Amino acid sequence: MILLLSSEPVVRSVMKEILEQAGYVVLATGSFGVAVDMLMDCQIDLLITHPYIESIPGHEAARYLRARNPEMEILIVAGLLDDDRLQIRAALESFEVFPPPFTAAQLIGKVKEMLRKAQERSARQ
Repeated sequence: MILLLSSEPVVRSVMKEILEQAGYVVLATGSFGVAVDMLMDCQIDLLITHPYIESIPGHEAARYLRARNPEMEILIVAGLLDDDRLQIRAALESFEVFPPPFTAAQLIGKVKEMLRKAQERSARQ
């Protein structure tokens, strides 16, 4: 199971949709407090978060959550997905995005890699 902690609603929605279409079970929230509650209620294999969540650094949030679930893998996503819903938004505002957005396939590949690490760690114990 994946816990997606992303403060930005559009980004969270797009990432959740892509991961679910790839067959993953995803719990998504923009609230650090809700993420803590979700972690207490479910066995999470992978946390996906961003460099900043609400008003705290994503690294701090990830460290706090991992202390409560040491088996969980952590993926901090610092870029944007190459998705029309996100690109159109940037284009409408005449924003430049750097580095270039990553594809859904690249995200899914990285998630598979991270979940494989979680399975390997579980098998060793």
